Amino acid sequence: MDRMLYVAMNAASTVMMGQRVSANNIANASTYGFKSDQPFSVSRPVVGDGFGSRAYASLSDTPVTDFSNGMLEATGNDMDLAINGNGFFVVQAPDGSTAYTRRGDLHVLPTGQLVNGVGHPVMGNGGPIAIPPFQKIEFGNDGTITFQGLGDEPKANVVIDRIGLVKAQPEQMIKRPDGLFETRDGSSLPLDADVTVVSGGLERSNVNTMNELAKMIEAQRQFEMTTNLMRQAGENAATATTLLRTQQ
Repeated sequence: MDRMLYVAMNAASTVMMGQRVSANNIANASTYGFKSDQPFSVSRPVVGDGFGSRAYASLSDTPVTDFSNGMLEATGNDMDLAINGNGFFVVQAPDGSTAYTRRGDLHVLPTGQLVNGVGHPVMGNGGPIAIPPFQKIEFGNDGTITFQGLGDEPKANVVIDRIGLVKAQPEQMIKRPDGLFETRDGSSLPLDADVTVVSGGLERSNVNTMNELAKMIEAQRQFEMTTNLMRQAGENAATATTLLRTQQ
């Protein structure tokens, strides 16, 4: 009976963890550049006295990230950028480290710093990008930033910097708790001139909301099944105790 109880408890815990992953995906369905996570189970042996014949299934601590590209949404805003194909924007994480993202809704702070929609400073060739007061700013397909200063002639465009763009294979990257990406070995990726961007559009999240809702419904049914098993294990234990008492 203890085996039945603990197997059911393990299954219920695993289902709840999977629901948290699906809930996080749904919560970020409208987050630009978000990549959905997919839970996966691993077999873990039960350590203890006796022959090691039992193993429990549990979710991995790190879900698998789906790196497929999201739909491109045309915004008409020249400061909205989307990456063509495989690649990432280089940004500065809140802890000061270098991180990577697909989110390209950019704007300039009053201090002149170029940041994305959640305030991560965008990195250039030599560090965080700072833009002087301007009346016009443009982004080239290769990420080159040109601007027209206040009071300058219409043709007096100046190149300030180039947005940091890198290319990486999905197996190289891992998602951080804050939603940004970093390399699995913690190394920095070199800037890649072959990565290009599209101005005037943003990459939407690749979350399939209907699939995630279906997963949550299925997980709820599985959770109900496991709680029924735990209840049955308790009833079996109570019945066994009663039988033992009557035989004494």
